[in-house]
Amino acid sequence: MIPRRTICALSLLPALGGCIAAAIPIAASSAIVRKGMEEKRDQRVARTKPARPVATQVQGAPADGRWQVMPGVTALPAPDGTFPTARPATSAPAPSAPATTVPEAMQYLYGSGEGAAGSIQAYRGLTRYLADIVVHGRKDRLRQVILSDGASLNAPQFEPCGPKPLAIVLDIDETVLLNLGYEADAARRGESFDAARWERWEQTGADKIVAVPGAKMAVDAARGSGITVIFNSNRTAQSAAQTEAALDFAGLGPARHGSTLWLKGDDGGGSAKDDRRWAIASGYCVIALVGDQLGDFSDLFNDPKLTPSTRRALAGSVDLAGLWGNGWFMLPNPVYGSALKGGFDDIFPVTTRWADPAEEKK
Repeated sequence: MIPRRTICALSLLPALGGCIAAAIPIAASSAIVRKGMEEKRDQRVARTKPARPVATQVQGAPADGRWQVMPGVTALPAPDGTFPTARPATSAPAPSAPATTVPEAMQYLYGSGEGAAGSIQAYRGLTRYLADIVVHGRKDRLRQVILSDGASLNAPQFEPCGPKPLAIVLDIDETVLLNLGYEADAARRGESFDAARWERWEQTGADKIVAVPGAKMAVDAARGSGITVIFNSNRTAQSAAQTEAALDFAGLGPARHGSTLWLKGDDGGGSAKDDRRWAIASGYCVIALVGDQLGDFSDLFNDPKLTPSTRRALAGSVDLAGLWGNGWFMLPNPVYGSALKGGFDDIFPVTTRWADPAEEKK
């Protein structure tokens, strides 16, 4: 574990220093609460037309033969004049048909040339960055790119490496592996994430994946330069052997659980990754982090008090902007994860709203 002390904030390269602090205000997000409809019949919006009550003469009705409406009765009385208890019609829902179209986000990530180009671009940048470190980096001046224990996003700080061997740390799912088998099944079902199904996927889907475009090139280049490749994933430790097999199948291995493969449950920290990162950094100089979620770089980004707009501002702040492509490498993932949050006002600030002049004239 890295000592609980602070060093100097990273600026542009791990070898450079400089401490800059900038406070980013946390914007308060507004919630719109919709009141439930009152239970008055004239205010309801029914999706189906309700059954009409039956109007009939009943025992005890007025002798003049006037009709009496019996609310809730949807059938004629039995010969003895008694009424059956009204029961709503029930039927088993028809099974949903398999989806025939692929969600747009999946089309982009798993099928498009644009998605492949973005991944290759990120990994080519990582390869160039590592080459610069190996050729020009002065090892005695290198710093970790893992935030120090006790640092903040407003005041990022990093530990010096000393004589530790170089390493890079990569997430797995949608960072180095594309889970084609699982996502195709999810797309056909049209369902949201299912934890139990995902566990079964970890156990049985090792040969239904492909490497993210560009990942093998970068991993091979790192190993060829004497840099250790370490994977840090929230796959479960119970599926360690299957995850090793998946990485081997994609041409990205070898990875060995307990040394170059770290999984959820290894440190008792659940899905948080900082403790695992600090444990890795205790034995290596981590010069690059690669992921598809901000949590792959620091758990501080996953603070539930941070609004989407604040997370975006922090990621682009003067203290952190210099890390992207320069120690931190982000892969595109529009399919799932912490990026897919935020209401209308979070995504589209009021100050940027535009109204079509042609519409205003109507």
